[in-house]
Amino acid sequence: MTFLLAGIIVAITLIVTFWASRRNTSAGDFYVAGGRISATQNGIAIAGDYMSAASFLGITGLIALNGYDGFMYSVGWFIAYLTVLFIVAEPLRNLGKYTLADMLVYRLKDPRVRTYAAMSTIVISTLYMIAQVVGAGSLISLLSGNTIKAELAIPLVGVLMIVYVVVGGMLATTWVQIIKAGLLMFATIVMTVLILSRFGWSFSTLLGAAERANGPEFLGAGLKYKDPIDLISLCLALVLGTAGLPHILVRFFTVPTAQDARKSVVWAMVLIGAFYVMTAFMGNAANVLLGKEAIIAANPAGNMAAPMLAEALFGGKGTFGGELGLAFVTAVAFATILAVVAGLTISASTSFTHDIYNGVLKGGQASEADQFRVARMATVAVGIAAILLGLAAKTQNVAFLVALAFAVAASANLPVILFTLFWKKFNATGAIWGIVGGLLFTLLLIAVSPNIMKIDPDTLTTGRHLIQANALFRLENPGIISIPAGFLFAYLGTLVGAARRSPTADQDFEAMQYRAYTGAGVDGTVAAHD
Repeated sequence: MTFLLAGIIVAITLIVTFWASRRNTSAGDFYVAGGRISATQNGIAIAGDYMSAASFLGITGLIALNGYDGFMYSVGWFIAYLTVLFIVAEPLRNLGKYTLADMLVYRLKDPRVRTYAAMSTIVISTLYMIAQVVGAGSLISLLSGNTIKAELAIPLVGVLMIVYVVVGGMLATTWVQIIKAGLLMFATIVMTVLILSRFGWSFSTLLGAAERANGPEFLGAGLKYKDPIDLISLCLALVLGTAGLPHILVRFFTVPTAQDARKSVVWAMVLIGAFYVMTAFMGNAANVLLGKEAIIAANPAGNMAAPMLAEALFGGKGTFGGELGLAFVTAVAFATILAVVAGLTISASTSFTHDIYNGVLKGGQASEADQFRVARMATVAVGIAAILLGLAAKTQNVAFLVALAFAVAASANLPVILFTLFWKKFNATGAIWGIVGGLLFTLLLIAVSPNIMKIDPDTLTTGRHLIQANALFRLENPGIISIPAGFLFAYLGTLVGAARRSPTADQDFEAMQYRAYTGAGVDGTVAAHD
């Protein structure tokens, strides 16, 4: 039943993909759907892009296993959109065309910035994509009773996402995300209603049951993050990282105006906020109705808590209702993964093709046919890389993997974005130092953290850690160190490059700010800046 429902969803999205392929007549159509997506459609697509496997599978599992500490992921990811709404959405749409690098180059007038911004986009998109393919592997393995291993399931998802992007481009990706957002919201609403009916329509009763099952510490901080600094570091990465995520930022180029970009964020926040509130119901209910032992037995990281909860809510194992609930929620989760990896893939391939191939190697002179060809080749390359990395990280919790991508985005991209928009003395050297320094420093901290290395010398070799040696950096998420470091790198680079600053830099900054907040000069309109 599950494979049937998943097959139906895949078939529908493939039909949409081939429909969209007929409307891809230019590179702009492939990259950003020609900027013709409405604010409402884009808002729903943003929500579909953002409510990933990490949200549905990972956060539900984290709350089920860790209570309050797990819910901090939901809070951090929702609050993050305030930064996007108030700081990033409008200027990005007015200054850029296809990618984040467009905005940076418009202000800094240095083609080197385009190369490094593209590199950052590809790294962050790939990191984020790992979580999605890991979630897919867990799902399919559970459904098949481990007959289909992650080693086969992960490449299957990779192939599907390559088809979506190569054939349909951004228009197909957008509609796949809209379909997925609708299915995911429907599934979570139905599950939340069933949960409330089980607990007297009272969230307090549900929390009371969770407390009785696990002890009072389950509803307080410290169950997962013994060190408060680790929790603060995580929250910083989640709240600030969204404003630097390439696959979210590229969505603001798909709408006609900056006003539509702002409206998109408001629509997205409504859907995302409602969804993340419901994760608290699902996670606590999974803990009470299933028990930690059953959740861990299905998947040590807790990724299968949501599908197993659906099975219990709809009648239990062995019943038609239970099988239907498991099938539908799992199929929705699978659609979630496909939609998000498609968005990530097109973000990475667009950045490589538009920024590196056309912008740097071809000096902006590449033909439409060449850009199409290279974009599709880049899509295949990104897909293969995600598959290989997903296989290496298949035992990790998907929400936690995404949090690392947020830390990289907050450390490498956000400082450069903010300095570009608000610091008059900022220059290209500062941008390059900020991107490269923030990126490499964050990856270094991750490499020597408990994510990759053991935290306890007595830990058994279970395969969870890629490096069987003691961790040199004790925090699971490096945000509290890496984000200030990213700003520091950008600041120091600006001082180093001050001597090469253009004589017209101050005037360029003022013209950039005028365009960023008025839209004058966008899409060929005349800028009346005095």
